[in-house]
Amino acid sequence: MIGFVESVSVAQTLAARKRQRIVPDQELVGLGAANIAAAISGGYPVTGGLSRSVVNYDSGAQTPAAGAMTAIGILFAALFLTPLLYFLPKATLAAIIVVAVLSLLDFSTLRKTWSYSKPDFIAVTVTILITLGFGVKVGVTTGVVLSIVLYLYRTSRPHVAEVGRVPGTEHFRNIHRHCVETTPEILSIRIDESLYFANTRYLEDYILDRVNRNDELRHVILMCSAVNEIDMSALESLEAINLRLKSLGIKLHMSEVKGPVTDRLARTNFLDEMTGEVFLSQNDAYCRLKIDGHKQRR
Repeated sequence: MIGFVESVSVAQTLAARKRQRIVPDQELVGLGAANIAAAISGGYPVTGGLSRSVVNYDSGAQTPAAGAMTAIGILFAALFLTPLLYFLPKATLAAIIVVAVLSLLDFSTLRKTWSYSKPDFIAVTVTILITLGFGVKVGVTTGVVLSIVLYLYRTSRPHVAEVGRVPGTEHFRNIHRHCVETTPEILSIRIDESLYFANTRYLEDYILDRVNRNDELRHVILMCSAVNEIDMSALESLEAINLRLKSLGIKLHMSEVKGPVTDRLARTNFLDEMTGEVFLSQNDAYCRLKIDGHKQRR
């Protein structure tokens, strides 16, 4: 894993300089084939080296033939130049590598990351310090673990916004950011994250807390335009929300549900047991329920 991460990282960095792109899957296949060949022939594990790749790039290499020429040069040096290189100080060799890799260092990334996202800045900084102190393997592993932890933390507390209709349009926006139309009988909630086991309880608590603060509420609409997936834990949570709202005399509706999500929900009993409806758009749901509310009051 470390070898693959290092290889893809340096490949993407150098490809970006030439305005090119790489295919990580193909890189993985190439590394796998090379390591199988190395295992059979008794060679070293194969990976894309950061320092060697940068030296190759700075030397003006344009084609894979440069790798073959490098291999020939290494073979020639190993056979005939070893006595001459034996007493070469390691500091000299280290200086060559440092000068080659120095062009890849971009300290402005830390400043940009700090201004953009504090959690990302912490992850980057910790990864750098661990790499310098304990080596690449521990550093990259730490970076991967921190990325996973940050992802779980962010998605476990998804951005959930109460939305209303922008006057004169069919657009719905956050009530705290825009001047929008709302009605006390309808609660429209936009979920900006896929629903899975880590965030279902957060959504459930949010809805029930909001419902408890409005005695006039009769309809709750979940705007699912940003929901790409609903796993089994989230489905069970939606069923619990539906039952809880039903006991309070409130109907649960959904709008703008994507096709794949609808297909998976259709394979369960949730849509049949849901007290409300599934609307094609949020505007359709809002208008229909608003009209029904006026008729009931009359």
